[in-house]
Amino acid sequence: MSPRIGDAVLDIGCGAGQSVLQLADRVGPVGRVTGVDIAPTLLAVAHRRAVGRSHVDFIECDAQTLALPDRSIDCVFSRFGVMAFRDPVAAFSNFRRMMRPSGRLAFVCWRSLDENELDLLPLQAAGLEGRLDPTPFSFADSGDIQTTLQAAGFQQITTQAHDEMVSSGDLDAMIVVLLSVGPLGKIIRENPTLRAAAERRVRAALAARGTQAAVTLNAATWVVTARP
Repeated sequence: MSPRIGDAVLDIGCGAGQSVLQLADRVGPVGRVTGVDIAPTLLAVAHRRAVGRSHVDFIECDAQTLALPDRSIDCVFSRFGVMAFRDPVAAFSNFRRMMRPSGRLAFVCWRSLDENELDLLPLQAAGLEGRLDPTPFSFADSGDIQTTLQAAGFQQITTQAHDEMVSSGDLDAMIVVLLSVGPLGKIIRENPTLRAAAERRVRAALAARGTQAAVTLNAATWVVTARP
């Protein structure tokens, strides 16, 4: 399913463009990578990162209604960008419409919160599980993924569980990340008055693990592939 030299690739939910640039390296200057996202602030960063890359472009829109031509894309890729569609079947049907018959779909999404120590531990430590936005875990059930992609017309669907111990560095670095991104980060951004108490509690929970020099937490994902 890896992109090949010369492929036209669509990156769904590309954010600040890191994955777009990685894909651009894979397809080479004779290929093309289009990043799509709804966040103009992130796309502004992506544009700056991609200066000088003539085979990279970005579109600000809801990918569910993206209007690229039929059969113009070889690969549709997403790293945590497919969980928030209002109508997942319509979104994936639209992606399939844009894909060539030989195309490939590949995306990564989160498994359940209970399997994701990376998100669960800080939420529980902060006592803020009740404020969780469940959207990132909308594809936690692999059966839902299978049903959605089949309804959108995809075939040869594979869903593989992947676990990875991830780290941002030492205790201080990990605290900064956990309070900025992910489920807890979203809660803190929307409720900044909760930050001080949350930071104190999460710091204590991580310190209790006895690995302050390099804090690692498990991230549980699905790696999904399919053919149109």
